[in-house]
Amino acid sequence: MNPKIKEVLDWLDAADIPYEIHYHPPLPTVAEALAYWKDIDATHCKNLFFRNHKGNRHYLVSFECHKDLDIHSLEHKLRQGKLSFASPERMDRCLGVSPGSVCAFGLIHDINISGTADPKELFENGHRVKYFLDADLARAERISFHPCDNTASVVISGESFRKFLKLWGGESEWIEV
Repeated sequence: MNPKIKEVLDWLDAADIPYEIHYHPPLPTVAEALAYWKDIDATHCKNLFFRNHKGNRHYLVSFECHKDLDIHSLEHKLRQGKLSFASPERMDRCLGVSPGSVCAFGLIHDINISGTADPKELFENGHRVKYFLDADLARAERISFHPCDNTASVVISGESFRKFLKLWGGESEWIEV
């Protein structure tokens, strides 16, 4: 099994979060994924990873996959200043993912990072990433994300997703997208 996928599944098992996994070819974009997701009963997500203009803050944004997101409007909603897409190096360092595999489960790499992260990158809560979520995801009965690799999709219940967020322990904010 792919080590990135195994790490996510092991984490979910240890947290007693039930899941189902669906394997598929690499799907780096939502457009490609829709054909494979059509028979999976879940709310599927688009995930984007940003940094601020200084490069010292990182933001993960997840929203329902059929929605479009205007970055300039997002900047106003988030009130975090000018945003740009994070580099592949930042994706790996902060979330343990590569382009095309950004996902909420990457937040497991943002746990217990004290001593290993550049202190300038840390929020007051000790995490490197702030998570913004589409308010519609709060109503999802089942939600799916890649497990840090775009060759699979993992589905968990909405209740389990809220448990995941609590165990992660970083700052999250629900926004209208």
